[in-house]
Amino acid sequence: MYIDEIRIYCLSKPFTEETLPFDEDTLVFKVMGKMFALISISAPDTINLKCDPEYATELRERYTAVQPGWHMNKKHWNTVSLHDDLGAKEIKNSSIIALMK
Repeated sequence: MYIDEIRIYCLSKPFTEETLPFDEDTLVFKVMGKMFALISISAPDTINLKCDPEYATELRERYTAVQPGWHMNKKHWNTVSLHDDLGAKEIKNSSIIALMK
């Protein structure tokens, strides 16, 4: 999965905005002001995705590409390798946006 695909997918969600609140390299996707995905523009090898805590643990156990969120709250965030054993469908399904349910 490439950064262009990720941008298109994230921006297709209702009320989503993309911002650069931390620096010029960290692209952040938010719904109603709440972050749900972060990715490096210059090195899009991994993506941090907000996830339901129970599902986050399940994904980590199932896929080696899913690890606890790097520099994030480990309970709610996963870091997903975009060049490992996960397909686009699984990556898209791992992002839980509570405000949209």
